[in-house]
Amino acid sequence: MTRRMTGAQIVVQALKDQGVDTVFGYPGGAVLPIYDEIFKQNDIRHILVRHEQGATHAAEGYARSTGKPGVVLVTSGPGATNAVTGMTDALMDSIPMIVLTGQVPTFMIGNDAFQEADTVGITRPCTKHNWLVKDTDTLGSTIHQAFHVATNGRPGPVLVDIPKDVQFANGEYTKPEDAPVAHYRPATAGHPDAILAAVDALETAKRPVIYSGGGVINSGPTATAALRDLVNETKFPITSTLMGLGAYPASGDHWLGMLGMHGTYEANWAMHDCDYMLCIGARFDDRITGRTDAFSPRSFKVHIDIDPSSINKNIHVNVPIIGDVASVLTDMLKLWKARGSKTNSAEVQRWWQTIEVWKDRKCLSYKNSSSVIKPQYALQRLEALTTGRDRYITTEVGQHQMWAAQYMGFDEPNRWMTSGGLGTMGYGFPASIGVQIAHPEALVINVAGEASWLMNMQEMGTAMQYRLPVKQFILNNERLGMVRQWQELLHGERYSSSWSESLPDFVKLAEAFGAKGIQCSDPAKLDDAIIEMLEHDGPVLFDCLVEKHENCFPMIPSGKAHNEMLLGDASTSDAIDSDGAVLV
Repeated sequence: MTRRMTGAQIVVQALKDQGVDTVFGYPGGAVLPIYDEIFKQNDIRHILVRHEQGATHAAEGYARSTGKPGVVLVTSGPGATNAVTGMTDALMDSIPMIVLTGQVPTFMIGNDAFQEADTVGITRPCTKHNWLVKDTDTLGSTIHQAFHVATNGRPGPVLVDIPKDVQFANGEYTKPEDAPVAHYRPATAGHPDAILAAVDALETAKRPVIYSGGGVINSGPTATAALRDLVNETKFPITSTLMGLGAYPASGDHWLGMLGMHGTYEANWAMHDCDYMLCIGARFDDRITGRTDAFSPRSFKVHIDIDPSSINKNIHVNVPIIGDVASVLTDMLKLWKARGSKTNSAEVQRWWQTIEVWKDRKCLSYKNSSSVIKPQYALQRLEALTTGRDRYITTEVGQHQMWAAQYMGFDEPNRWMTSGGLGTMGYGFPASIGVQIAHPEALVINVAGEASWLMNMQEMGTAMQYRLPVKQFILNNERLGMVRQWQELLHGERYSSSWSESLPDFVKLAEAFGAKGIQCSDPAKLDDAIIEMLEHDGPVLFDCLVEKHENCFPMIPSGKAHNEMLLGDASTSDAIDSDGAVLV
């Protein structure tokens, strides 16, 4: 028996049937019928943000920390265009998100009506797929298809544009099980011949490296467990992208640290010198590879990815395996164990001896100070004082983001939320709100830079309205830190527009919103100040005044190879030669 209801009612019913418990949004004229239906029910919680970009990042934080898709509801025109940045961010980082936008009535589309924009045209490049619904009878089916597309294959954002007259009109509701989704069924099982070739090479590898990415986490707990099993059984070293942190524990015996532009010395050198690379759920982006023609030049490369378009896009591989990480790794392990769990253990042990020499460089060491807080020290203390707690970390984008990845450890997946591919300043604060909504009893900390945090500072109103005890830990160097670092090292110390001038008093700013503000500039008082932040039961804005000109190392300069890292306070004329020695 079919059910007839208004389009607005169909939207709410479809969300309920998809198991949605939270929607992040901002109302406007073109979505008022949907907001009216939300008002009439209690199953779905609506979180009123202060900007539509904040809604999308909050939905990303919710999705990344739960594994469920985030849902956004915004109005037409500027409401939709303000959400574009978050959709692009989610597309780059493979975050499942459903964005519902209002649209002017169907008979007004194309007439430059008030708050009209070509939402479908604008968002086509930044979504997996989008729909303009012109018939109320197809609305429920379209929403169910949107959830299917967002969560199957490589996850990502989708958009459903709903004209206002479609929301008012009556139509037949389609249940999820009746929606046509068979046309989108991405392959999940890897080809047996490709898996066999990967296992053959694994068994004889002398200098192996496992290179994991966010795709492992997106694939779910089975993939994470399989990855850990593979590493522990083979005793192969493992490194990870920024998005993959936590899939393998940072405290694990085989962990090399993050690789890439600000990755560890040992991780980057292992990638450069390995003879067998198993890339799992990563896409060989430029921040990982450096100069592509010099990337891991002597390795046999195996690439597991659910997205066929990621295969051989940036780096040519020897064995491509298209499939879901959980499925492929499970099959690989089963085959490898059935063949006797063989590795070239003697050579692998010698490989580890080489890696230990690289580890002895202690690439994350820095010169501490008793008079000024070094940003690395601030994050080491934050890590030490929060270890063992039910903790989630989000970040903004910049030096602080890289320091957080370097100095904070993640032993579980879905505990680290950051903007990797797009590098969106302003991501972290609203993302922390989404995480806190999903995990109300957890400790949620956003590691920020003062410039990046100001991008979406208005969301302090959201945190206060919903009594969300999110902690904003700002490393305040009064600079656009990463921009300034590049200008120092690569642009002749010409600091063009990289100083944050006219900054607010962050303590007073917090108090203006009704939140707690803390400022600390003395290393000796830092622990007590962090404890004060942690013990406060509401939102906190922590202004940590740090060394203004500290640089983030190691660093692979843009366009350089993995064996051309800068270490410590080295200048741009310094590099690392093929024997691991500093060239001065």
